[in-house]
Amino acid sequence: MRIWSVHPSYLDSKGLVALWRETLLARKVLLGMTKGYTHHPQLERFRKSNDPVSLIDAYLSVVAEEADKRGYRFDHSKYVNNNATGLITVTEDQLRYETKWLKGKLALRDPRRLDINGKELFYKPHPLFKVTEGKIESWEKV
Repeated sequence: MRIWSVHPSYLDSKGLVALWRETLLARKVLLGMTKGYTHHPQLERFRKSNDPVSLIDAYLSVVAEEADKRGYRFDHSKYVNNNATGLITVTEDQLRYETKWLKGKLALRDPRRLDINGKELFYKPHPLFKVTEGKIESWEKV
């Protein structure tokens, strides 16, 4: 499961669809509707909040918005639309790590998108995240 800290606009089509599916699974986990993935480290940052499901819904809202821009038909009824922003912190080093990892994926799967995304040290974050100084997040599997 990968719930990217970077904005979904950087993802290629395979990455965007995978993000949608994996985040919907994460939502089910947070709602207690699965037996698997219940201790997945990617969910730590959502669980720290008072309302993790609302936060995952805000995350999904942005993913669905990006899908709409690309002409995909993601089912908006699978989450509660809200515009929460900057509610979870993410470190600069985490964004650098994810950017490097994503650039590697794009180089193999969709080099054209890699060129479109430019040469930033780290990609801008999903709007749910507020960037802070710091090392790679403790929940990340390096």
